[in-house]
Amino acid sequence: MPSKSIDHAFTARQNLGAAGDPTYAGALSFMRRRFTKTVKGADAVVWGLPFDAAVSNRPGARFGPQAIRRASAILDNDPQYPFGLDLFEALAVVDYGDCRFEYGYPQKAPAIIEREAAKILRAGAFLVSLGGDHSVTWPLLKAHAARHGAPLALVQFDAHQDTWPDDGKRIDHGSFIGRAVHEDIVDPVRSIQIGIRTHAPEDCGIRILHGYEVEEMRAKEIAETIAAHVGDAPAYITFDIDCLDPAFAPGTGTPVAGGPSSAKMLSVLRQLGPLDIVGADIVEVAPAYDHADITAIAGAAVAMHYLGLLAEKKRR
Repeated sequence: MPSKSIDHAFTARQNLGAAGDPTYAGALSFMRRRFTKTVKGADAVVWGLPFDAAVSNRPGARFGPQAIRRASAILDNDPQYPFGLDLFEALAVVDYGDCRFEYGYPQKAPAIIEREAAKILRAGAFLVSLGGDHSVTWPLLKAHAARHGAPLALVQFDAHQDTWPDDGKRIDHGSFIGRAVHEDIVDPVRSIQIGIRTHAPEDCGIRILHGYEVEEMRAKEIAETIAAHVGDAPAYITFDIDCLDPAFAPGTGTPVAGGPSSAKMLSVLRQLGPLDIVGADIVEVAPAYDHADITAIAGAAVAMHYLGLLAEKKRR
């Protein structure tokens, strides 16, 4: 039974079970999970990365974690669609809060993220990270590769390849994928990008499903293509919200027309249960450009799907 207290994020005494807060009130953790820095015993940890100093166009993704948490409030209490179960009946999830950055030293951010992510992963928890611009995925990939073995398969939902030239020193949301391949953090043979609608000078050998291809394919076909390409490799999923068409995600820094709907991409995620997913993130939600929380709601749904797949895996 849901707790009858309010502000479940602070008043909860355990990490299991739904909250009882009204959707319009109460402390806003992700899906009302308990705020704590104690990871021991948690199956999954949700962590905010409010960093956007690496953007090439519009800033504002530093406010993404706040917006996603706010939008996620409506997802708690009822059995979560499309999983048809209370995700937190058996899945212990905590909200670890946000990573702290010194705004005057953006060059230090990757090391801070990698170090803290490694600490969480050592506790044995699955890490769901809320960005932040897409540069935060680089240190997350390094931390996950150190934990689960390199190279990782990368499943990237994005309008951009993020493989632009990189000298190994840039703090850039558009070049880190190329760096990850060149430094053997990501295995290009097992990696795939979905929804790409721009051209970069190099594809790094990664399989691409371009935007118009995705438009012609059914969600089931896309999911099967991903599963066949990744195989049994440990996989990290990164979801740049600009993978979605701006009609479904206007609140982002570099929107690109011609993308898929939120319904279609969520359906793809729903069908990725066969993958060996070791970590995941949702990035580039910039609420200043959003309307009626459209983008934040989509971002919260993506993160909820990650937890849903994990809950199903634990039940099996």
